[in-house]
Amino acid sequence: RLEEFLKKEVDLKLSTLPDFEERVIDVSEVEQLMNSINTIPAPCAPVINPQAPNAATGTSLRVCWGLFSDDTIECYELCYKPVSSERRGDEQGEHTVKVKETYCTITNLLPNTQYEFWVSALNASGISPPSEKAVYVTAPSPPTINSKKIRSCENAALVCWESRDMNPVDSYMVEL
Repeated sequence: RLEEFLKKEVDLKLSTLPDFEERVIDVSEVEQLMNSINTIPAPCAPVINPQAPNAATGTSLRVCWGLFSDDTIECYELCYKPVSSERRGDEQGEHTVKVKETYCTITNLLPNTQYEFWVSALNASGISPPSEKAVYVTAPSPPTINSKKIRSCENAALVCWESRDMNPVDSYMVEL
């Protein structure tokens, strides 16, 4: 019977015409609700720490900061620039470094120079406001001993040196 049925031509005619309405469905509220469920807020501003003792060499600085919230963080953006406006060129420009940790050692800096640092936190939702700015100072260059001016006697010695630093140095330590 099936074979006979399949051999027949069947003409399908609908007794009524399909009548579809043109409807525009507004799903913006649902979409907004779905997006709010799956997103995380942008992080709060980190807090940059003041310079720690022994955190500087003549050409590098170790900068540390913290985040005092439970925000989800992908990375941090550490920005810095020299404080002095007298220098021009590459030294004057603003530099940015992306790091995963809450600390970073910046190298290739100038000796006995003040640098201004600030940091922001980033996640999938955006970037936090920047932290307050903190000023860090690299260590001075070692002085050059003027060997022509050295004098000594049985109980004393006179040693003279010259500093190559532009900024004044607070003190020197002489070791014997």
